[in-house]
Amino acid sequence: MTTIQATTQPIQTSGGGSRSSGGNDIAAQISRITDKITKLTQQLKEVANGFGSAEEKKKQQELIQVQIKVLQAQLAQLQRQQAEEAQKKQEQSLVNVEGPKNASDNHQIDIYV
Repeated sequence: MTTIQATTQPIQTSGGGSRSSGGNDIAAQISRITDKITKLTQQLKEVANGFGSAEEKKKQQELIQVQIKVLQAQLAQLQRQQAEEAQKKQEQSLVNVEGPKNASDNHQIDIYV
């Protein structure tokens, strides 16, 4: 009998995302989850080709598939978070570039000669 054990770590998300290294942290989490999905997919293939009864193989495959689905959900959440942070960063850079220009447009002084 072959026993496959795999654990998934829950992701921790912060509401603010104000850390400057937040993007790198998310990218690292995405990379780790992608690696885990790849390894579980490989394990899924190995179970199919491995020894054991059909019932054991089926149970192991179902367990691995559930773990893959959980990781895919975490991956999707991280990708959304990464996209939101990128959008915030882009909007902030636009505000910084256009900010003073907009303020001066609203405060015009007419000079008559």
